[in-house]
Amino acid sequence: MVTSSSAIFATSGQMIITIILLILLESTTSHANFKLPKSDTKLLEFPLNLEYLECEFFLFGSLGRGLDQIQPNLTGGGPPPIGVKQANLSALIRDIITQFGYQEVGHVRAIKSTILGFPRPLLNLSEAAFANVMNNAFGEPLYPPFDPYANDINYLLASYVIPYVGLTGYVGANPYLLSPIAKKLVAGLLGIEAGQDAVIRSLLYERKTEKVIPYNYTVAEFTNRISELRNKLGHTGIRDEGLIVPRYLGAEGRIMGNILSGDKNSLSYSRTPRQILRIVYENGNEHYPGGFYPRGANGTIARKYLKYGAYFKE
Repeated sequence: MVTSSSAIFATSGQMIITIILLILLESTTSHANFKLPKSDTKLLEFPLNLEYLECEFFLFGSLGRGLDQIQPNLTGGGPPPIGVKQANLSALIRDIITQFGYQEVGHVRAIKSTILGFPRPLLNLSEAAFANVMNNAFGEPLYPPFDPYANDINYLLASYVIPYVGLTGYVGANPYLLSPIAKKLVAGLLGIEAGQDAVIRSLLYERKTEKVIPYNYTVAEFTNRISELRNKLGHTGIRDEGLIVPRYLGAEGRIMGNILSGDKNSLSYSRTPRQILRIVYENGNEHYPGGFYPRGANGTIARKYLKYGAYFKE
């Protein structure tokens, strides 16, 4: 009888342990299979377009190689970027841009670890693509054509074109996110994107009165024209400001220096995906791809707009 009772107790103990393990396994599995709301997935998916662009531009600009060499599993088999190359940078600027490049690798990984994402879209980061931006910003062809890879100033001005647009997108998406996971991710991404933009603006602000050789325009004039162009393409009034602004647009309406861009309360401006597409396609129309995205951006939101354009392809 003693032996029988011991066996019963041992069996009962094993059953209890098994039940506990099954409960723990079910809990772990449920967490692993947790699905974000569809709206959150779409809003997290869209900025992957810009993160791919920033990643390739910064990696190639500083190191002369991109995701295909640094972290090929993150490309999803998407086509390599067009025209991007290593820039002629000083040691300091190269160091900073290298840090940015590796940060963007992390951003792509963070997004694709949270949602399925999509393959890298075709990106046009050629000299001609950036020259076209500058020509449109000044309303006339610059001669010689603007070369983003020529030197520190040119590369920083080209960099001014990119991270800020993503920053405004994260600010715009934040109020519409429902899950803590999505909110945490966007907050983390926004923090670094804002930091990158601040560094770029600070480096340019230090040189704001210098002429951008061989053009008869200062660094500040370039930033102002680029910001004005983005406001024009976005069709939403002021969402962008250069390094020098009219006093009424400066912080508290008391200063013309504008090292950080913000509204009347010095809060970051926001943009919707639709407004961002108008800017990165460089034509003011979210339905027609072009500019940095010759075949259009990827993801549910971007492809929805392309369905109504002449260039949409399933």
